[in-house]
Amino acid sequence: MIENPKIAIIGAGPSGITALKNLITNGFNATCFEMNDQIGGNWVYQDKTGHSSVFKTTHIISSKKFSEYTDFPMPEDYPDYPSGAELLAYFNSYVEKYNLKKFIKFNTNVKKAVNIDNKWKLFFNDLSEDYDYLVVANGHHWSPRIPTFEGEFSGELMHSHQFKNNEYFKDKSVLVVGGGNSACDIAVEVSRVAKKTSISMRRGYHFIPKFMMGMPSDVYYAKSLWIPQRLRLILQKLALRIVQGSYKDYGLQKPDHDILQSHATINSELLYFIKHGKISPKKNISCFSGDNVEFIDGEKEKYDIVMFATGYKIKFPFFSNSTIDYENNDIDLYNFCFHPEYSNLMFVGLLQPLGCIWPLSDLQSQQIVKYLKKEWKLPKDFKKAVFNQQNNMPYDFIDTPRHKLEVDFHEFRKHLKSEIN
Repeated sequence: MIENPKIAIIGAGPSGITALKNLITNGFNATCFEMNDQIGGNWVYQDKTGHSSVFKTTHIISSKKFSEYTDFPMPEDYPDYPSGAELLAYFNSYVEKYNLKKFIKFNTNVKKAVNIDNKWKLFFNDLSEDYDYLVVANGHHWSPRIPTFEGEFSGELMHSHQFKNNEYFKDKSVLVVGGGNSACDIAVEVSRVAKKTSISMRRGYHFIPKFMMGMPSDVYYAKSLWIPQRLRLILQKLALRIVQGSYKDYGLQKPDHDILQSHATINSELLYFIKHGKISPKKNISCFSGDNVEFIDGEKEKYDIVMFATGYKIKFPFFSNSTIDYENNDIDLYNFCFHPEYSNLMFVGLLQPLGCIWPLSDLQSQQIVKYLKKEWKLPKDFKKAVFNQQNNMPYDFIDTPRHKLEVDFHEFRKHLKSEIN
């Protein structure tokens, strides 16, 4: 290892700032590059559509108990599910406590990162600089993934990336495509003002209410971890069936996978709005024809807007595809962090947990510190370790692009803690 190495971090979102905090507080020489004028990443609400941000009424879908950094609890007066504004204030408090702003280069867009002679040359703002290590924390919720269908739609096609508030959709007919958290939240928000709102899903999903037995659903779930997994899944499905009834009662498709085999959709309002006639569930799209959308069951309807809430590509605009391409290839990183070929390249927050990312990003950053201090070593058989890790997840996640990054929050947190300690 290099003595007093120069370390670059790309991105000052929730994952980037915890990487910076862990490195700086352990005496490392680190600089964080942020393309915007403030920290927070997606949690900086902006009306402009060019910036990928939460929308105006966003509240987190994991409880504050399981969304905190490991050594920085959220304020006691925060609700169980803090708002976007409260979370941004929390991130800023974290940065202020550890005096991190002076290590962040704002309004600095890293356009290219090239490995030359085992150093990373970063190109930014018509300048370039060499670093011994590179930590990538630019997030993976900013480059829209949009499916294609036969025919052409004469109305307006949008992606959830562009959704900021529901004002634009007043008195319009809107079809939201997707069954994840963003799709359901947007459908609910749009339906408050739209003339007609539908939601199209290509498969059945499990919808988990935000509260179970009067407590946040992730807190409720954590209390059942002592139960053997198979029995736990049966009890979870039974609890949801008692609370919600059958999905067929809502006109929704029956899920073709188990309750934790896909990324959890945490939403207490979608089913309520369906039963109140505010949202109409639809099957997958078959084709477009003018302002008509035809679904695979033969049903046709007219819409002014089709909003795709269909996820994001895994992209790194500063890397060439020959260097890093996880959109078209498997994730070959150990702990979704350490690269097999570049020992001086690490990723933080490049995962999609059944829970919150930031506590896991904090632990990944702590492990990077241990690695740089030579207090922890990578597995000797790196490829075998990655293979075993990716193929021995506690749940057999469904095979879709987003699930390449999927981990179970509690199991992965336990694993990282055991390695760090």
